[in-house]
Amino acid sequence: MMRITTASLSATTDRNLQVAMNRLATVQNKAGTQKEIGRPSDDPSGTASTMAIRAQQRQNDQLTRNVQDANGWLSTADKALGTTTDLLQQLRDATVKGANDGALSPDAKAAIVQELKQLHDSLISVANTQFMGRHIFAGNSVDSNAVDVAAGYNFTGAGSVDRRIGPNSSVRVDVDGADVFGEGNTSVFELVNNIITELIDGTNIGSRIGDVDKIMQKALGVHSTIGASHAAVLAADESLLTDAVSLEGQRSLLEDIDLGSIALQLKTQELAYQAALSAAARTLQPSLMDFLR
Repeated sequence: MMRITTASLSATTDRNLQVAMNRLATVQNKAGTQKEIGRPSDDPSGTASTMAIRAQQRQNDQLTRNVQDANGWLSTADKALGTTTDLLQQLRDATVKGANDGALSPDAKAAIVQELKQLHDSLISVANTQFMGRHIFAGNSVDSNAVDVAAGYNFTGAGSVDRRIGPNSSVRVDVDGADVFGEGNTSVFELVNNIITELIDGTNIGSRIGDVDKIMQKALGVHSTIGASHAAVLAADESLLTDAVSLEGQRSLLEDIDLGSIALQLKTQELAYQAALSAAARTLQPSLMDFLR
Protein backbone atom coordinates (compact mmCIF):
# COMPACT_ATOMS: atom_id res chain seq x y z
CA MET A 1 0.00 0.00 0.00
CA MET A 2 1.30 3.46 -1.00
CA ARG A 3 1.52 5.96 1.81
CA ILE A 4 0.08 9.41 1.02
CA THR A 5 1.93 12.04 2.98
CA THR A 6 0.86 15.60 3.61
CA ALA A 7 3.79 16.84 1.54
CA SER A 8 2.85 14.76 -1.52
CA LEU A 9 -0.77 15.82 -1.17
CA SER A 10 0.30 19.47 -1.07
CA ALA A 11 2.55 19.02 -4.10
CA THR A 12 -0.21 17.32 -6.10
CA THR A 13 -2.71 19.99 -5.13
CA ASP A 14 -0.27 22.76 -6.10
CA ARG A 15 0.42 21.09 -9.46
CA ASN A 16 -3.30 20.80 -10.20
CA LEU A 17 -3.82 24.43 -9.27
CA GLN A 18 -1.00 25.47 -11.61
CA VAL A 19 -2.52 23.45 -14.47
CA ALA A 20 -5.93 25.06 -13.92
CA MET A 21 -4.35 28.52 -13.66
CA ASN A 22 -2.35 27.95 -16.85
CA ARG A 23 -5.46 26.93 -18.77
CA LEU A 24 -7.29 30.01 -17.50
CA ALA A 25 -4.34 32.27 -18.43
CA THR A 26 -4.23 30.78 -21.95
CA VAL A 27 -7.89 31.50 -22.57
CA GLN A 28 -7.56 34.99 -21.03
CA ASN A 29 -4.64 35.72 -23.35
CA LYS A 30 -6.67 34.65 -26.39
CA ALA A 31 -9.55 36.83 -25.26
CA GLY A 32 -7.22 39.78 -24.73
CA THR A 33 -5.31 39.51 -28.01
CA GLN A 34 -8.25 38.10 -29.99
CA LYS A 35 -5.75 35.74 -31.64
CA GLU A 36 -6.03 31.97 -31.66
CA ILE A 37 -2.26 31.59 -32.11
CA GLY A 38 -0.21 33.67 -29.67
CA ARG A 39 3.14 32.07 -30.50
CA PRO A 40 4.27 29.38 -32.95
CA SER A 41 4.38 26.70 -30.27
CA ASP A 42 0.64 27.11 -29.71
CA ASP A 43 -0.08 25.54 -33.11
CA PRO A 44 2.98 24.76 -35.31
CA SER A 45 0.88 23.49 -38.21
CA GLY A 46 -1.48 26.45 -38.04
CA THR A 47 1.47 28.84 -37.83
CA ALA A 48 2.98 27.38 -41.01
CA SER A 49 -0.36 27.70 -42.82
CA THR A 50 -0.78 31.27 -41.59
CA MET A 51 2.68 32.25 -42.80
CA ALA A 52 1.94 30.81 -46.23
CA ILE A 53 -1.34 32.73 -46.42
CA ARG A 54 0.32 35.97 -45.34
CA ALA A 55 2.93 35.51 -48.08
CA GLN A 56 0.10 35.17 -50.60
CA GLN A 57 -1.53 38.30 -49.16
CA ARG A 58 1.69 40.29 -49.59
CA GLN A 59 1.95 39.13 -53.19
CA ASN A 60 -1.70 40.01 -53.76
CA ASP A 61 -1.14 43.49 -52.29
CA GLN A 62 1.82 44.11 -54.60
CA LEU A 63 -0.12 42.93 -57.64
CA THR A 64 -2.99 45.20 -56.64
CA ARG A 65 -0.61 48.18 -56.53
CA ASN A 66 0.72 47.16 -59.96
CA VAL A 67 -2.82 46.98 -61.32
CA GLN A 68 -3.67 50.42 -59.95
CA ASP A 69 -0.55 51.87 -61.56
CA ALA A 70 -1.32 50.10 -64.85
CA ASN A 71 -4.86 51.43 -64.72
CA GLY A 72 -3.51 54.96 -64.36
CA TRP A 73 -1.16 54.55 -67.32
CA LEU A 74 -3.79 53.02 -69.59
CA SER A 75 -6.51 55.49 -68.59
CA THR A 76 -4.15 58.33 -69.49
CA ALA A 77 -3.22 56.63 -72.76
CA ASP A 78 -6.87 56.03 -73.60
CA LYS A 79 -7.70 59.69 -73.06
CA ALA A 80 -4.66 60.84 -75.07
CA LEU A 81 -5.52 58.54 -77.98
CA GLY A 82 -9.11 59.77 -77.93
CA THR A 83 -7.82 63.34 -78.17
CA THR A 84 -5.43 62.30 -80.95
CA THR A 85 -8.30 60.81 -82.98
CA ASP A 86 -10.31 64.02 -82.57
CA LEU A 87 -7.34 66.11 -83.72
CA LEU A 88 -6.75 63.86 -86.72
CA GLN A 89 -10.41 64.19 -87.68
CA GLN A 90 -10.04 67.97 -87.49
CA LEU A 91 -6.90 67.68 -89.60
CA ARG A 92 -8.81 65.70 -92.22
CA ASP A 93 -11.65 68.21 -92.27
CA ALA A 94 -9.19 71.10 -92.68
CA THR A 95 -7.39 69.22 -95.47
CA VAL A 96 -10.68 68.59 -97.29
CA LYS A 97 -11.54 72.29 -97.04
CA GLY A 98 -8.09 73.27 -98.22
CA ALA A 99 -8.36 70.96 -101.24
CA ASN A 100 -11.15 73.14 -102.69
CA ASP A 101 -8.75 75.56 -104.38
CA GLY A 102 -11.24 77.27 -106.61
CA ALA A 103 -13.72 78.04 -103.84
CA LEU A 104 -11.22 79.45 -101.33
CA SER A 105 -10.36 83.11 -100.95
CA PRO A 106 -6.87 84.10 -99.75
CA ASP A 107 -8.31 84.92 -96.32
CA ALA A 108 -9.99 81.51 -96.14
CA LYS A 109 -6.71 79.81 -97.03
CA ALA A 110 -4.89 81.84 -94.38
CA ALA A 111 -7.47 80.76 -91.81
CA ILE A 112 -6.97 77.10 -92.75
CA VAL A 113 -3.19 77.51 -92.50
CA GLN A 114 -3.58 78.99 -89.03
CA GLU A 115 -5.87 76.09 -88.03
CA LEU A 116 -3.32 73.59 -89.31
CA LYS A 117 -0.54 75.23 -87.31
CA GLN A 118 -2.67 74.98 -84.16
CA LEU A 119 -3.39 71.31 -84.91
CA HIS A 120 0.34 70.69 -85.35
CA ASP A 121 1.09 72.18 -81.92
CA SER A 122 -1.83 70.30 -80.32
CA LEU A 123 -0.59 66.97 -81.73
CA ILE A 124 2.90 67.68 -80.37
CA SER A 125 1.36 68.44 -76.97
CA VAL A 126 -0.64 65.19 -76.94
CA ALA A 127 2.43 63.20 -78.00
CA ASN A 128 4.21 64.60 -74.92
CA THR A 129 1.45 63.42 -72.53
CA GLN A 130 2.79 62.23 -69.17
CA PHE A 131 1.58 60.07 -66.31
CA MET A 132 3.32 60.53 -62.95
CA GLY A 133 6.18 62.32 -64.69
CA ARG A 134 6.66 59.56 -67.32
CA HIS A 135 5.98 59.90 -71.05
CA ILE A 136 3.28 57.47 -72.13
CA PHE A 137 4.35 57.62 -75.79
CA ALA A 138 8.11 57.31 -75.23
CA GLY A 139 8.77 54.08 -73.35
CA ASN A 140 11.51 54.52 -70.77
CA SER A 141 12.45 58.03 -71.90
CA VAL A 142 13.70 60.40 -69.20
CA ASP A 143 13.96 63.41 -71.55
CA SER A 144 11.84 66.50 -71.04
CA ASN A 145 9.90 65.79 -74.24
CA ALA A 146 8.78 62.56 -75.88
CA VAL A 147 9.04 64.09 -79.36
CA ASP A 148 12.35 65.65 -80.34
CA VAL A 149 11.19 68.34 -82.75
CA ALA A 150 14.71 69.59 -83.43
CA ALA A 151 15.86 66.08 -84.42
CA GLY A 152 13.12 65.68 -87.02
CA TYR A 153 10.15 64.45 -84.98
CA ASN A 154 11.76 61.32 -83.56
CA PHE A 155 10.59 59.83 -80.27
CA THR A 156 13.22 59.90 -77.54
CA GLY A 157 12.40 56.67 -75.67
CA ALA A 158 13.12 53.01 -76.26
CA GLY A 159 11.81 49.75 -74.89
CA SER A 160 8.48 49.40 -73.14
CA VAL A 161 6.88 49.85 -69.73
CA ASP A 162 5.28 46.66 -68.39
CA ARG A 163 3.36 45.91 -65.22
CA ARG A 164 2.83 42.44 -63.73
CA ILE A 165 -0.88 42.10 -62.98
CA GLY A 166 -0.98 38.41 -62.06
CA PRO A 167 1.33 35.60 -60.91
CA ASN A 168 1.96 34.65 -64.55
CA SER A 169 0.73 37.63 -66.54
CA SER A 170 1.89 41.13 -67.36
CA VAL A 171 0.66 43.93 -69.60
CA ARG A 172 2.31 46.75 -71.49
CA VAL A 173 1.05 50.10 -70.22
CA ASP A 174 2.84 52.59 -72.46
CA VAL A 175 2.26 53.23 -76.16
CA ASP A 176 4.79 53.26 -78.98
CA GLY A 177 4.52 56.84 -80.18
CA ALA A 178 5.90 55.93 -83.60
CA ASP A 179 2.98 53.53 -84.12
CA VAL A 180 0.50 56.34 -83.50
CA PHE A 181 2.12 59.49 -84.87
CA GLY A 182 4.89 58.11 -87.07
CA GLU A 183 8.46 59.38 -86.97
CA GLY A 184 10.67 61.65 -89.00
CA ASN A 185 9.50 62.37 -92.55
CA THR A 186 6.60 59.92 -92.18
CA SER A 187 5.23 61.50 -89.00
CA VAL A 188 1.89 63.27 -88.81
CA PHE A 189 3.77 66.38 -87.67
CA GLU A 190 5.78 66.49 -90.89
CA LEU A 191 2.61 65.73 -92.84
CA VAL A 192 0.91 68.81 -91.36
CA ASN A 193 3.97 70.92 -92.24
CA ASN A 194 3.83 69.63 -95.83
CA ILE A 195 0.11 70.38 -96.11
CA ILE A 196 0.73 73.92 -94.85
CA THR A 197 3.58 74.45 -97.34
CA GLU A 198 1.59 73.12 -100.29
CA LEU A 199 -1.46 75.16 -99.32
CA ILE A 200 0.61 78.35 -99.19
CA ASP A 201 2.34 77.51 -102.49
CA GLY A 202 -0.99 76.91 -104.21
CA THR A 203 -0.48 73.15 -104.69
CA ASN A 204 -3.65 71.11 -104.47
CA ILE A 205 -3.60 69.10 -101.22
CA GLY A 206 -6.35 66.63 -102.16
CA SER A 207 -3.85 63.76 -102.26
CA ARG A 208 -3.00 64.42 -98.60
CA ILE A 209 -6.44 63.31 -97.46
CA GLY A 210 -5.45 59.68 -98.00
CA ASP A 211 -2.26 60.22 -95.99
CA VAL A 212 -4.30 61.59 -93.08
CA ASP A 213 -6.67 58.61 -93.31
CA LYS A 214 -3.77 56.15 -93.07
CA ILE A 215 -2.46 57.78 -89.89
CA MET A 216 -5.95 57.87 -88.43
CA GLN A 217 -6.42 54.15 -89.08
CA LYS A 218 -3.13 53.41 -87.34
CA ALA A 219 -4.15 55.51 -84.34
CA LEU A 220 -7.53 53.74 -84.14
CA GLY A 221 -5.79 50.35 -84.28
CA VAL A 222 -3.48 51.27 -81.40
CA HIS A 223 -6.45 52.66 -79.47
CA SER A 224 -8.27 49.33 -79.76
CA THR A 225 -5.17 47.52 -78.47
CA ILE A 226 -5.03 49.83 -75.47
CA GLY A 227 -8.71 49.15 -74.86
CA ALA A 228 -8.05 45.40 -74.76
CA SER A 229 -5.14 45.88 -72.35
CA HIS A 230 -7.27 48.12 -70.15
CA ALA A 231 -10.02 45.49 -70.05
CA ALA A 232 -7.45 42.88 -68.96
CA VAL A 233 -6.24 45.17 -66.17
CA LEU A 234 -9.77 45.82 -64.91
CA ALA A 235 -10.48 42.07 -64.93
CA ALA A 236 -7.27 41.46 -62.97
CA ASP A 237 -8.28 44.12 -60.46
CA GLU A 238 -11.61 42.36 -59.84
CA SER A 239 -9.90 38.98 -59.54
CA LEU A 240 -7.35 40.31 -57.04
CA LEU A 241 -10.10 41.83 -54.95
CA THR A 242 -11.86 38.46 -54.81
CA ASP A 243 -8.59 36.76 -53.87
CA ALA A 244 -7.95 39.34 -51.13
CA VAL A 245 -11.32 38.61 -49.53
CA SER A 246 -10.75 34.85 -49.76
CA LEU A 247 -7.24 35.00 -48.30
CA GLU A 248 -8.34 37.23 -45.43
CA GLY A 249 -11.09 34.73 -44.64
CA GLN A 250 -8.59 31.87 -44.57
CA ARG A 251 -6.20 33.84 -42.36
CA SER A 252 -8.97 34.85 -39.97
CA LEU A 253 -10.15 31.25 -39.70
CA LEU A 254 -6.68 30.18 -38.56
CA GLU A 255 -5.59 33.19 -36.49
CA ASP A 256 -8.61 34.98 -35.11
CA ILE A 257 -10.70 33.71 -32.25
CA ASP A 258 -14.40 32.88 -32.19
CA LEU A 259 -15.61 35.39 -29.60
CA GLY A 260 -18.59 33.30 -28.59
CA SER A 261 -16.51 30.17 -28.15
CA ILE A 262 -13.77 31.99 -26.25
CA ALA A 263 -16.30 33.62 -23.91
CA LEU A 264 -17.70 30.18 -23.11
CA GLN A 265 -14.20 28.70 -22.62
CA LEU A 266 -13.23 31.61 -20.36
CA LYS A 267 -16.24 31.07 -18.16
CA THR A 268 -15.60 27.31 -18.07
CA GLN A 269 -11.94 27.74 -17.07
CA GLU A 270 -12.83 30.30 -14.41
CA LEU A 271 -15.28 27.82 -12.90
CA ALA A 272 -12.68 25.04 -13.15
CA TYR A 273 -10.08 27.21 -11.40
CA GLN A 274 -12.52 28.18 -8.68
CA ALA A 275 -13.40 24.49 -8.21
CA ALA A 276 -9.69 23.62 -7.98
CA LEU A 277 -9.20 26.29 -5.32
CA SER A 278 -12.18 25.00 -3.38
CA ALA A 279 -10.94 21.41 -3.61
CA ALA A 280 -7.47 22.49 -2.47
CA ALA A 281 -8.93 24.27 0.53
CA ARG A 282 -10.83 21.17 1.53
CA THR A 283 -7.92 18.81 0.87
CA LEU A 284 -5.27 20.70 2.85
CA GLN A 285 -7.11 20.74 6.18
CA PRO A 286 -5.13 21.62 9.32
CA SER A 287 -3.41 18.56 10.80
CA LEU A 288 -2.60 17.67 14.47
CA MET A 289 0.97 18.85 13.91
CA ASP A 290 -0.32 22.37 13.09
CA PHE A 291 -1.74 22.61 16.62
CA LEU A 292 1.36 21.11 18.28
CA ARG A 293 3.79 23.74 16.93
